[in-house]
Amino acid sequence: MSLAKLKQRVAELADLGAAVHLLHWDLETYMPPGAVGDRASQLALLGRMEHELFVADEVGEWLDAAARELEGQPADADDVRAVAVTRRDWVRARRVPAAWVEEFARLGSLAQHAWREARAGAGFGHFRGHLERLVAARRAYAEFFAPYESVYDPLLEDYEPGMTAARIRAIFGELRPVLVALVAEIRARGQPVDAACLEGDFDEAAQEAFGLFVLRRMGFDFEHGRQDRSTHPFTSPLSPGDVRITTRFDRKLLSSALFSSMHEGGHALYEQGIAAEYARGALGRASSLGLHESQSRLWENVVGRSRGFWSHFYPELQARFPALDAVPLETFHRAINRVEPSLIRVEADEVTYNLHVMLRADLELALMGDELAVADLPAAWNDRMREYLGIVPPDDARGVLQDIHWSGGSFGYFPTYCLGNLAAVQIWDAAVRADPELPQAIARGELGRLREWLAANVHRYGRKYDPDELLRRATGRPVEAGPYVAYLRTKYGELYGL
Repeated sequence: MSLAKLKQRVAELADLGAAVHLLHWDLETYMPPGAVGDRASQLALLGRMEHELFVADEVGEWLDAAARELEGQPADADDVRAVAVTRRDWVRARRVPAAWVEEFARLGSLAQHAWREARAGAGFGHFRGHLERLVAARRAYAEFFAPYESVYDPLLEDYEPGMTAARIRAIFGELRPVLVALVAEIRARGQPVDAACLEGDFDEAAQEAFGLFVLRRMGFDFEHGRQDRSTHPFTSPLSPGDVRITTRFDRKLLSSALFSSMHEGGHALYEQGIAAEYARGALGRASSLGLHESQSRLWENVVGRSRGFWSHFYPELQARFPALDAVPLETFHRAINRVEPSLIRVEADEVTYNLHVMLRADLELALMGDELAVADLPAAWNDRMREYLGIVPPDDARGVLQDIHWSGGSFGYFPTYCLGNLAAVQIWDAAVRADPELPQAIARGELGRLREWLAANVHRYGRKYDPDELLRRATGRPVEAGPYVAYLRTKYGELYGL
């Protein structure tokens, strides 16, 4: 049967993809720096093999025959959805030459190594040529999908199916003035927040142990996953049986590693919660990166920075860090929620975080539209930081070089962070409507109750539904700014006495 042949090819591609993920994970964790050239060649070869196996003519023939085999099946049947998803991917992939795929993989591997060196002290000039080549490659990629309304649309589609630049601009246009006004109101009228308790000398081993303790309580399955260290925390879903996350530690800042672990743990729970029968199949991945981000931000912020969560977990933290014994829970809770414009996106508070994302998206739109040269990117970055957040990075390592995404050519990725924040609140609100006692359960340390609701209503479906459809099924609404704005105004109005 053609359907069986199609499923076999998709499973083989999933295995190849797992090998690619593993090589990338190793690149960011344990690979010796002298191996970067070899790794670039390996990833380029595997990328071309994946592409050629998928776009082959026989896959199209199997898709046509499989559709005929499934005639009469309900439109919502798993196989019907899987064939539809595979066809969409196949038609899209057929537009991209294998030579481009191979070269892009090679460019990304080399660029990531140069980015790490630039960030460590070599400077933006060391990375500039690599970034110019990646920008040119992504512009060329967009042309494979012409005509388009915006050159950014084909890039967004890779990460957030159905999303467009016009819709992103509309969402950002609604959200940006509200955030700017809320930051200004907090600065002008808010009661000061002292976050000194988060700064000091905090043993890394103790930080790691507490992070692992929380991950286990969240439900991260260490029999099918692990946590390591990297320059930029990430999640690598090799397979349902091997989901890896990374974090980073700062002895001088207690909150950094913990919230990084909870963030990546949220990603990992999504991957571990996809229905087992979808493994190695067309539906066996997350619906979109925006929904993926909704899970990480839900656990990191909506849960992890809530007073209820810490009413249970703070005594355990105090036991591991005696310096906190004299710090009341209310002081600690306000400290981890302090609103203050900062340089680093991944350590930004909930109110200013989306301004960091918008800054990056604005620059991506300008780069892809040929309105901004890569050489002018550091200055443009600093100008936007001054405009959006009122601060300017003292160096490029804490400015234009801080994120790994551009070194891999991941243009179109950043807007998904903002979409994830919005969806996280919508999903949380839906979970509480379904289970009004959920906040009280979290205050008792019962995190499994939320995880189980998320698994049943979001995670298990994988790619069966497009992001808007899945979010509508879980919450009744597509992604929108209103619930997030209400959440911020309520939470930070109370915290700052507004």
